[in-house]
Amino acid sequence: MSALLAVDALTVRYGKAEAVKGVSLTLAPGQIAAVIGPNGAGKSSLLNAVMGLHPSAGRVTFDGADISRLDVEARVERGLCLVPETRHLFGEMSVLDNLRLGAFVHRRTRRDADLAQVFALFPRLSERRAQRADTLSGGERQMLTLGRALMQRPRVLMLDEPSLGLAPLIVREILRAVSALRATGVSILLVEQNARAALETAEYGYILESGEIAGEGEAATLLNDPRLIATYLGA
Repeated sequence: MSALLAVDALTVRYGKAEAVKGVSLTLAPGQIAAVIGPNGAGKSSLLNAVMGLHPSAGRVTFDGADISRLDVEARVERGLCLVPETRHLFGEMSVLDNLRLGAFVHRRTRRDADLAQVFALFPRLSERRAQRADTLSGGERQMLTLGRALMQRPRVLMLDEPSLGLAPLIVREILRAVSALRATGVSILLVEQNARAALETAEYGYILESGEIAGEGEAATLLNDPRLIATYLGA
């Protein structure tokens, strides 16, 4: 199966420092692939460069077309979406209005159908649809951030540390929703410091260390790799 998203020899520099050093990876249609590694490994820089938020060298291909020189808006129009770890929301607006903002490019009929899908995936958002976003819990804010991204009807959804700062029970709920998205046809590139949770969710994994791919393979295989267990997974 050909890749929907392909990153080839991607390099990201901040001044003279290289945060990402010639990284190559692929994401197949309907696949969840995880990128794991320690803090400072370059995971967020990688996603930002793929999204076009930071200048980079190398090539990014989406559905067979080279998008390396396209701006962020053009990449979004093609179906590429990034959910950053910062969870930017419009706090003074309601849950429903935040979701509607994610669907600004769609007709009302499509928007209503997408809202129904988001509420089915996150029933708690449906219960709080009239509530201000800045009154939500951390887990609910993450659900809203994901839901707003889904309103864009992405073909590839890139998630940057979706479990950051959340309680274990909420992390399981968020990752369950991520797994369920595969059934809707969305391909997901999941960046996570929680290596075990990421590999239990994904089908394939990449290990990023010091800006370089230090290993890759089927997620189930990586979960049983002695070196990976000792370094990232624990007992």
